[in-house]
Amino acid sequence: MLTETQTEPVKPLPQWRLSLPQRPLTGLTVLVIEDSRFASEAVRLLCLKSGARIRRADCLRSAARHLRTYRPAVVIVDLGLPDGDGAGLIAQMHAAEPRVPVILGMSGDPDGVAAALAAGADGFLAKPVESLALFQQTILSALPIEPRALRALPDDVIQPDTSGLRDDLIHVAEVLSTAQDTAAIDYIARFLAGVARTAHDPALEAAATALARDHVAGHALATDLARISGMVHDRLSRVAEM
Repeated sequence: MLTETQTEPVKPLPQWRLSLPQRPLTGLTVLVIEDSRFASEAVRLLCLKSGARIRRADCLRSAARHLRTYRPAVVIVDLGLPDGDGAGLIAQMHAAEPRVPVILGMSGDPDGVAAALAAGADGFLAKPVESLALFQQTILSALPIEPRALRALPDDVIQPDTSGLRDDLIHVAEVLSTAQDTAAIDYIARFLAGVARTAHDPALEAAATALARDHVAGHALATDLARISGMVHDRLSRVAEM
């Protein structure tokens, strides 16, 4: 218990709440490999506020073209991509010479951090990626440069435009209308869970998680797919009214 003459010690700010002044990522090019328009728009806004340039790839094939043409300082890889596993790409970039200075994994599944780090990533971003301070500090802490003076950074939170969410929901609706094989169902579950987490939609995320669980267990999926289809069209109606 503190006496009248004592004061409670001031706790230092956590490292992720500190950053360089102004735009600390100025001069850096960030390549984000992400098939969700909504999630990549969030990263675009974070890069804009941080001073970084951004390039986007929505699949492994597109990412390979970018990496042959450009030399990004930072690559952010979503673990669930439509044409393969993002962890495999992280492992390839980690082993390449010269190595990309900063490689980060990203996923709507917090358990993805283990897979990303095991593949050689320097850090991990859990969706929704919306804290400016956390985004900057994750990159700064992985850069191979001498640390400079830090300052307290307001914990700004970005809000991506709903047009990206609409595009993602339309994409899901199109895939749902033709989904027949195992790969399509796996993709729907992963993609939709990430979109729902980014949009702070726990009901939609729970439905996507249930689809993935029932698929692994070999249960009938018709009910899951019908429920998700109805929810997606409901969200599309809401977004159209915004």
